[in-house]
Amino acid sequence: MIIVPVKDGENIERALKKFKRKFEKTGVVKELRSRQQYNKPSVLKRLKMEHAVYVQHMRDNEE
Repeated sequence: MIIVPVKDGENIERALKKFKRKFEKTGVVKELRSRQQYNKPSVLKRLKMEHAVYVQHMRDNEE
């Protein structure tokens, strides 16, 4: 359960923004979307490898 303490006189918009930020950090929506369809382990491995190559390429270009 996500608890967002609201101070007296605090804007409700700000409290809602804090709630949304905390909810996003939990990763519930991301996990739900990933569970909507089954991905074979070989596909996951390939995607993970492609991402690693991409990140390495971006790090090499920084320098």
